[in-house]
Parts: sequence; structure tokens; C-alpha cells
Amino acid sequence: MADVKDIIGLMEDIAPGNLAEDWDNSGLQIGDQSWLVKKVLVALDPSPSVIESACKKNADLLITHHPLIFKPLKNLILDTPLGKIIDLSVRHRLAVFSAHTNLDSVKGGLNDFFAEKIGLRNLSLLVSDTADPLQPGVSPHGLGRIGELETPISLASFSEKIKSEFGLSALKVSGLLDMTVRKVAVCTGSGSGLMKQFFATNADVYISGDLKFHDAKDAQMNHRGLIDVGHFASEAIMIDLIADRLNEQIKEKGLDICVEALKEEEDPFQYF
Repeated sequence: MADVKDIIGLMEDIAPGNLAEDWDNSGLQIGDQSWLVKKVLVALDPSPSVIESACKKNADLLITHHPLIFKPLKNLILDTPLGKIIDLSVRHRLAVFSAHTNLDSVKGGLNDFFAEKIGLRNLSLLVSDTADPLQPGVSPHGLGRIGELETPISLASFSEKIKSEFGLSALKVSGLLDMTVRKVAVCTGSGSGLMKQFFATNADVYISGDLKFHDAKDAQMNHRGLIDVGHFASEAIMIDLIADRLNEQIKEKGLDICVEALKEEEDPFQYF
């Protein structure tokens, strides 16, 4: 039988914890490493509805992208939303583990998966991870990716392709719609903080989520394009990524564990 510690070991192979940003809180959020695991669910957020669903499905471990806890707790009141999540998880012996910015940065992780999904090739890092103690100065890991399209395309047509690929009803796009897109920078999640790095490249367009008004104005001044797919759409694809990778590892090791992708979540924003 495998336990929580064993699955954490598999997740370390997929997204090493040392790649997480300093402000992040990736890793085990709730539970005991000795708890036995026969069923694993993968979701984007450890939200109340996801925790309830995991408990109803008798899962032993929930793996999410976003951590449940970002800051130290000052108290633990069980009738608060967070308290109810912790209480329900502990009573059902449901461990909760997150792989956040380490999954974003790792080679072959979420940013690579996103870039390949939209047809980018010859990928390189947007921001190199110089803090990797195992490979100082030559780390293959880092935030964001830059890649090339096989065939140049207009910003309008590229935006339509992105919209279709992710099943979106709307996109925020900034830039001349007839501009030619050859090289693209991407950052899953909230990428506004990497605008400076984007401008330092020769990428024509930057794709991310949570981009701001002033980001768009800066892009216009630099004759670049922006595509905001939304935070949710850029990261929800991690569910299949982790579920598939874990299933591969479990099969290789001959473990008797069921891994299921939990896709009950929806973008908290609605577009009218």
C-alpha cells in the first residue's frame, strides 16, 4: 500500500518543491504523511465544493494547483470557510497537497504544456530560475516561456485560435489586429508582473491572465500585442497534466492507486 508520503515523492519528480517561489506555499496543506492512499483526485483549487466532492468520492488525497494556505493562520475557527474545509478534510482523512509555482517553473510543467497546446515550438524561458541549487546558472526551469509559431498569423486570427482552443466565450486583446505574430511569450496564471521581461524579448505577443489596463497601454507604446485568456483558463489545464503524469508513474511502479481528474470547477467570472 502507498501512503501520502509516497505520492509526495512522485509529485517531487514532477514538480520539485525547491522550484517554488519564496512567497509560495506549495506542498502538503492538510493531512498526515502516513495516511494510506488508494484514490487521488486532481483539481485546480481546494475550494469548499471541491473538498466536499472529494470527500463524497472517498478520495484519500486531493492534489491542487493553488495552495489552501498562503499566510500563517492566526486562529482556526471551524465555522469559517477555511475552518470548514480543514475540519471536513481531517474528519474524512483527506490529505490536500498543492504544486503551485514549482509546477509553473519546472521544465515540462504547466508553462511548457500551455505553450505546446497553442502551437509554440523551439521553447525557451521567459524568466530563468537562477535559484536552482542543483544547476546554478544553467537551470532549465523558470517562469514563462517564449516560442515560435510554425506559420506567421495575424493577431486577430491567432486570438480566434486561442479562443477556440480553450473553449472561451471572450478574450481581452490589445494591439493592432492585423499585426503579424511570429514569436509569442506566455505565462500561466497571473502574468502582469512579467511585462518587463516580455518587453526585453523580441516576442510579438504576450499571453497570460490578469493583465491590466496599464499593461495594455505599455504594450501599445512598444508596438506589441497582449492576449488575456483569464487566470482560470490558463491554469485549469494542469488537471490533465498532473493526472496523466501521476498515472504514468503509478503504472511504472505497479501501485494500486486510482487517479481521477476532477473537472467540476468553473471560471468565477462570467462574461456578458
